[in-house]
Amino acid sequence: MRIDLRSDTLTLPTPDMRQAMLAAELGDDVYGEDPTVNRLQERVARLLGKEAALFVPTGSMGNCVCLLSQTSPGHEVICESRSHIINYELGSLAVFGGLLPRPIPGQNGRMDPADVVRAVQPKTYYASQTGLIALENTHNLAGGTVLEVDYMAEIRAIADRQGLPVHLDGARMFNAAACLGVPVADIARHADSVMFCFSKGLGAPVGSIVAGSADFITRARVHRKRLGGGMRQVGMLAAAAMVALDTVPPHLPADHEKIQRYARFLAEYDFIHFDPATVQTNILIFQVRHPRRTAADLGGYLAEQGVLCHVFGDSIRLVTYRDITTEMVERSLDILWDIFTKYF
Repeated sequence: MRIDLRSDTLTLPTPDMRQAMLAAELGDDVYGEDPTVNRLQERVARLLGKEAALFVPTGSMGNCVCLLSQTSPGHEVICESRSHIINYELGSLAVFGGLLPRPIPGQNGRMDPADVVRAVQPKTYYASQTGLIALENTHNLAGGTVLEVDYMAEIRAIADRQGLPVHLDGARMFNAAACLGVPVADIARHADSVMFCFSKGLGAPVGSIVAGSADFITRARVHRKRLGGGMRQVGMLAAAAMVALDTVPPHLPADHEKIQRYARFLAEYDFIHFDPATVQTNILIFQVRHPRRTAADLGGYLAEQGVLCHVFGDSIRLVTYRDITTEMVERSLDILWDIFTKYF
């Protein structure tokens, strides 16, 4: 049995998604004529409480499109130091937008609001100007932690006082909504632009979407095309995304409970380090601090037994999703117990 805990991007489309793809009504989306894409965009705009939305191939492109559509070259982007946009998107904000990151070290993915205020550049002609504040919810490298709606409102208020837009990298915002027990519109409310992925926990095969004002989406469409993201008969993918919205969100708490099972097991070992309070959604990141073994050692032992995880530095990331069954969780925990007993 192969148990792949590297990422929820490994989630496979359901039979209903595959069937919807075959039956999708199609047109040319670059001309704005794919009816299935148009229905998806209209639905997401209503769902998030925004005026309009735009389907994009990937979350990284979606984030880049949002930043480019709200800033100018030379602007700074305030973001948490471990945020996805500056750690896993190949510097696209600089390469394509001429933008400078202004990273702020946070606690569990959360920037201190006072630090955000201090990071805003003074309006002098010789200083690069602040162009945007970016948030990430849930926060990947912080271990899937969630930003509460009140916190996002506080950052929104700071941005308003400074005349700045707010972008939300909400790649896994449906997991955040499930954790907080609120509609996704509550999370999107305090951002001018929002991006979320269909191809992570929602389980569609391809695609992400951005949303905001109608004027913002007009600009975003230009940047999407400029970045090579104009797609033609892409309603087949939009159809799978529609099924994902219809069927998956109520089941996300089950993925969160799966990761809690790992957290409860690992918390029993003193050479495994993580803060249980930060395990909120479907991601668990822990450090291996053992006198003779490393995170790479543990990852290797697991791989030999058919359990895959993401190893980086002294840390390991586990991610649960629909295709990780309860049986797989229990089997992988048995394997971990055996490895710890033999080698640690």
